[in-house]
Amino acid sequence: MKRTTFMLAALIMTATTLFAQSKVYFTKEITPEALVKIYEALGVEPQGRVAVKISTGEGGNQHYLKPTLIRNLVDKVNGTIVECCTAYGGSRQDPKKHWETIHEHGFDSIFAVDLMDEFGEIRIPVKDRKHLKYDIVGEHVANYDFMINLAHFKGHAMGGFGGVLKNASIGVASTAGKAYIHSAGKTTDAKLVWTPDYIAAGKTQDLFLESMAAAAQAVHNYFNGKVVYINVMNNMSVDCDCDGHPAKPELQDMGIMASLDPVAVDQACLDKVFNYKGKPGDDNQPLIKRINRQHGTYITDYAEQIGLGSKTYTLINLDK
Repeated sequence: MKRTTFMLAALIMTATTLFAQSKVYFTKEITPEALVKIYEALGVEPQGRVAVKISTGEGGNQHYLKPTLIRNLVDKVNGTIVECCTAYGGSRQDPKKHWETIHEHGFDSIFAVDLMDEFGEIRIPVKDRKHLKYDIVGEHVANYDFMINLAHFKGHAMGGFGGVLKNASIGVASTAGKAYIHSAGKTTDAKLVWTPDYIAAGKTQDLFLESMAAAAQAVHNYFNGKVVYINVMNNMSVDCDCDGHPAKPELQDMGIMASLDPVAVDQACLDKVFNYKGKPGDDNQPLIKRINRQHGTYITDYAEQIGLGSKTYTLINLDK
């Protein structure tokens, strides 16, 4: 009995120690230099061909991460900007229109850009098969050895918020893959996913969030953990970069967070927003209400549950 108790205590201590090892780096500066600095703080050298996954932003949206902000980092790692088409009507569902939007937003004039699902898609394994049998991603993901998940942290109409977990799951998925995640494995038809039978809302919302977590884990595992995760907390509208007419941000810019743990860095950003003391002209409540409306915080709960990362982290302030 004593031996069993001792072993149980040891396991609990080991788990606690592992959770405590998740480091999240923070800087309040949002500059090209700060982005390179926080990446370097992670202490990871890129290997082989480097994909930099961002959202290039819907036509009309001005809140996406600008090429001028990310240029130093992309140049440093000799990276390629990667994107996939969307699952809704707009300026990025069709590859031709998507390339036009990429050009309008100035990415292809500075960087090598790869629309990963332009010519096809592949299925990659998922560890958590509660809803998804596989993850459907742009076929060009196979051309890369290392990924920088460079996300814009902000609100989202469906997920409540968008950070690195959304950028890895919905962001890397093809059009069919996005439909598959949004419908929690019910359909790959983007025309069906927005009908009442498939919309991930109400009682099915948690299934959508669980599917996003599973897909994010699939991408992480596909790269054998050779992924770094960065959230830029600027222009934090309640609406996503996928919205062509987003609401004006009511919360001031906060900084940049980075980690090797996607759960920890999204959780750190959530904590930053939820614990912020807002004031007139700098109000966190609209974003909090959007996140809570969609039960958005559940994604980090579930992602931790399936072993993608930890909500427990140590915050390291690079400004001190």
